[in-house]
Amino acid sequence: MMRAMKLSDLLYYYSRALAEESRAVLNRNGDTPIASPNGRQMAAVGTLLLYKIALPAGTHLPEDLPVSLVPGDTASDLEPTEGVVIGHAPDAALVQTYESLGQNVGPTTIVPDAAGFVQTVSQRLSIMATQADKFTLGPAERLIPWLHPDETARTRTAPESAALTTYWTDDLAERRSKLIPLIVTLARNNKRLLVISPDHRRSDELTGLIARALKYAPLPYKSLITRYEMPVEKTVATIALGELGFEAQMHQFYARSRADKAALRKKYERFRELTPLLAYKAEKQRDLNEVRLLEWRLVTQMTDLQTKIKANTETLAAYESLPLMKRLAMQTVGRNMTSLPEYNRLHEQQITEVKVELDEAQRRIAALTPEAAIPKDLKPEYKDLKDEVKRLGGTKQIRELLAAEEGTNRQAFVQNKRLVATTAARVASDPLFAKVRFDVLIADEAPRIPAAYLLAAAGLVRERLVLSGDTKELAAGKSWELATTAGATK
Repeated sequence: MMRAMKLSDLLYYYSRALAEESRAVLNRNGDTPIASPNGRQMAAVGTLLLYKIALPAGTHLPEDLPVSLVPGDTASDLEPTEGVVIGHAPDAALVQTYESLGQNVGPTTIVPDAAGFVQTVSQRLSIMATQADKFTLGPAERLIPWLHPDETARTRTAPESAALTTYWTDDLAERRSKLIPLIVTLARNNKRLLVISPDHRRSDELTGLIARALKYAPLPYKSLITRYEMPVEKTVATIALGELGFEAQMHQFYARSRADKAALRKKYERFRELTPLLAYKAEKQRDLNEVRLLEWRLVTQMTDLQTKIKANTETLAAYESLPLMKRLAMQTVGRNMTSLPEYNRLHEQQITEVKVELDEAQRRIAALTPEAAIPKDLKPEYKDLKDEVKRLGGTKQIRELLAAEEGTNRQAFVQNKRLVATTAARVASDPLFAKVRFDVLIADEAPRIPAAYLLAAAGLVRERLVLSGDTKELAAGKSWELATTAGATK
C-alpha cells in the first residue's frame, strides 16, 4: 500500500509531520531566547545587512532559521529587527537582517522562530496538495520512489526519464563536471533554473563555479545568475559573489531605473518648457513673414510711383520736341503739359503715404525679429526631445510612467533571472518562491536536503528535475530524512 503512494499523499504526510514538529518545538520551548554579548556588521547592500552575532559557547542556530534580534534587555520597548541565519562562524551566527543595528552591536537577545518556520513549510506543502492546479507537479511525482516515507519501500534505482536526471557518484569533482556543463547548456537554451543546495556555503560555492563556467561559455553571467541571499563567501573560483547577490543586483537595477526616470523627467520638463516657447516663436515668425510681405509690397508700390514720376518729368522736359502725333495721342489719354505735373504731385502724395506705412512695417519688423529668433542650438535640442517623446509613446504615456509608483518588485525581478541559486529551506519557507515558476530544478547534494524542502522546490518546476549527490550518502539509508530547522540547541 505504501508503494502506491500518490504525490498528494506524500505532500500530506510531510505536511502533517512538520505540523507535529512545530507543536513539539513549542511544547519543549525550543524557541527560548538566547543572550548574545555582542555583534558587528559584516556587510551591507541595498536594504539588507549581514551581522556576525556572538553566541554563548555550545549554542547553535541552524541555517535559514528566522530570528528576531532585540537590542538590550528583552523587557525593553525596542522593536525587534527581523533576520535569518545564513551561516556560522566560531561561536557566532551570520544573520541577514532587514534593518540596521549599527556597525557595532551591544548585548542582544536572539529570539528564534523555529516553530513558525516549520509551520510555514507545512502550510506550503498542504497548499501544494490541496491546490495542485496552481503548481506543476508532474516532475515532482518522479520523487515519490526516492522520498517515500517507508525506507524499505524506496527504490534506489528508480528509472530516469526526460523529467528526472540523477548524478550519483562518490567524487564531488566528477559530479560537478557533469552538473555544471548541463546547467550552462540549459541556460544557453533560455531555461529558467532553480539551483538549490543544503546550506549557504555550498550554494555560494556552486554559484561561483556556475558563474565561471557561464563566463567562459561565454555568456553574460552577471545578468543571468543571482544568489538569492547575501553570499557568505566573498570570492569563489575568481568570481566576486557580491556582484551576483539578488539584493545587490536589484538595488543596482532600481538605482539605475531611478536615474533613468530622473533623466526622463528632466527631458520631459525641458520638452514642456520648449514646446510653448517654440510655439510662440513660430507664431511670431508667421507675423514677421506677413509684415515682411507687406514691406515688400510697399517698397514695390513706392518704386512704381517713383518710376512714374521720373517718366513724367522726362516727358515734360522733352514735350516740345515730341512728334505732333505722339502729343495728340498723349492728350487723348489726359497726359499733357498741364496734367503731367498734377500726376507727379499726386504720386508724391502717394509716396509720402506709402513711406508712413513702410516705416511702420519696418518698426514692426525690427520688433518681431528678436521675438521670432530661435537660438542656434534650440532647434536640434527640441527635435531630439520630440523624437524621444514620440519613441516613448507620447506625452500621455510619459506622464503615466512618471506618475507610476516605484516599488521594488522582488517577484518581477527574480522572474527575469535565468538562474536563481539558494538553499532548499529558503525556497520552502520564503513566500516569494510560492509565486514564481522555473523550468528546471537542480538539486546539488540532494541526499542532504530534507524531503519536505525538496518537494516544496520540485513543485515550482515545469519540466525537469536534476538530482546530484554522493553515492555513499545515498546508500547510508539516511538520505532525505525529516531533518528540519528545529530551533537553537546547546
